[in-house]
Amino acid sequence: MGCKDSNASSDPSPTEVPANPGTPAYGNVSLSIDKAAYSPGSDVTFTVDFAKLPAGAKVRYKYLNQVLGEAAITSGTWTWKAPATDFRGYLAEVFSTVNATETIHATIGVDVSSDWKKFPRYGFLSKFPQLSEAEVNGVISNLNRHHINGIQFYDWHNKHHQPLPVSGGTPASSWKDIMNRDIYFSTVQKYISSAHSFNMKAMQYNLVYGAWDNAEADGVQKEWYVFKDNTRTNRDFHPLPTPPFLSNIYLVDPANTAWQNYLINENRKVYQHLAFDGFHMDQLGDRGTTYAYNGNALNLSQTYKPFINAVKAQAPNKYAVMNAVAQYGQQGIAESNADFLYTEVWAPFDTFNDLANLIKQNNTLSNNTKNTVLTAYMNYDLSNNNGYFNTSSVLMTNAVIFAFGGSHLEMGEHMLSKEYFPHSKLEMKQDLKNALVNYYDFLVAYQNLLRDGGTFNNVTLSSKDNKLAIANWPATAGSVAVFGKQAGNSQVIHLINFKNSKTQNWRDTNGIQTAPVQVKDAKLSFTATGPVKKVWCASPDNIGGASRSLNFAQSGNTVSFTLPELQYWSMIVVEY
Repeated sequence: MGCKDSNASSDPSPTEVPANPGTPAYGNVSLSIDKAAYSPGSDVTFTVDFAKLPAGAKVRYKYLNQVLGEAAITSGTWTWKAPATDFRGYLAEVFSTVNATETIHATIGVDVSSDWKKFPRYGFLSKFPQLSEAEVNGVISNLNRHHINGIQFYDWHNKHHQPLPVSGGTPASSWKDIMNRDIYFSTVQKYISSAHSFNMKAMQYNLVYGAWDNAEADGVQKEWYVFKDNTRTNRDFHPLPTPPFLSNIYLVDPANTAWQNYLINENRKVYQHLAFDGFHMDQLGDRGTTYAYNGNALNLSQTYKPFINAVKAQAPNKYAVMNAVAQYGQQGIAESNADFLYTEVWAPFDTFNDLANLIKQNNTLSNNTKNTVLTAYMNYDLSNNNGYFNTSSVLMTNAVIFAFGGSHLEMGEHMLSKEYFPHSKLEMKQDLKNALVNYYDFLVAYQNLLRDGGTFNNVTLSSKDNKLAIANWPATAGSVAVFGKQAGNSQVIHLINFKNSKTQNWRDTNGIQTAPVQVKDAKLSFTATGPVKKVWCASPDNIGGASRSLNFAQSGNTVSFTLPELQYWSMIVVEY
């Protein structure tokens, strides 16, 4: 759990060919922007497949369902000045109109946020062989098309207790990671530079308490270790088979100030030579009963807050994020100076309802001040062999995570399926590649409804033509799960379609999930709390997430309207 899979297998290929960053998300026209996020008032550069656009094509910029402006498209590249308001998401729609009929050709989300920790969209890197600039930029530009604004550099380091080997003030040109893979300094450096060019943050990964065999020769003290007994006879360690691994991982006490200072000093060496933006901290979950060197019982879950705060105090300009493995230690992490919350999801959190509850629990633990990233490995057993991800299970899981305000750590050189990040036996089919771009555009465009506060609530929604079998959240197989969120003067209504789902287990470990049948023109009504000004809808599954105003009729407190379509997930917004 957490850090290592002792049965890990790694694809020996040096790097995967990423999903083509020019793949059009919607329609047949590719549209891209030059950054993962923008400072307020800065220029956003758009690039479109101009040759595929009809004469007279235009672009319009929308905040939620409000059009801010539009312009004619006269070449394949243009700029738009981002609005001055911080922490907002927008959607750009490229369209044309013929005989009063509008066609949307392409859409893209734009995140205008001065700090990534407000709306974290986390990706990863896991392979650092010798790579060219072109190979590095290919991977990062694909992440940019998914608006990934922070990257976890997984197992980039040498020893956990000495991440960067430095001799005479000069870092080594290459080293071995714990799996005995070659890691090249130049590749790590190229990835950081490329990430920064797209305004993404680069986070160096390490355990908060890891030491290799013979770490005492490097200055790690025996008094710092964690023990399985109160007689300091048996050190707690994570066994790893040698070969291929170079060492077991021995645990040290994160609350021990001498250890904190030791690792902080090692991190200083890292930051001196590599422009990482912060520390992604990992753990190994619940270790059972453990003891400190002095024989006192040691509750590891209570050691994370002091560790995080010590690291932040010594490097206040660096970000700090810590993995709560199956939510272990999350309360202390949420109370600490960690910048956002991160949960690696394991049993017993196995259902779609569990994913929703984890995000809501994290909101509560942080007093709604920190958003959540879930690391949730899809099609786990299926990925023991070469094959393809189940598109439906990935989209169903992302629909739930995104609708409840989280994001999903899944995108890197490949898509994640195991806790050993280099493992890459499953590929994405083209339909999943295309759909994921739409989902991330949607996550960005509507982040102010999805991830910017508000209060979850139940809504009274009814099907008037029985096209949708509606049931209030929690989700159940055979129905369309409905839940609401009050956000300012808007009532958001989410519909997630489990009508013909094969499993309520989000991981869908063997890849059996089926795509929901699309329902068109469902007649719905809901109970309003006052006079309604506007009803609109948007879905990542349709026309690139573009919002559409809906005709509605209000009689007393009953509001009736027709939902154009529902496949996996549709969002209805009622403005009072």
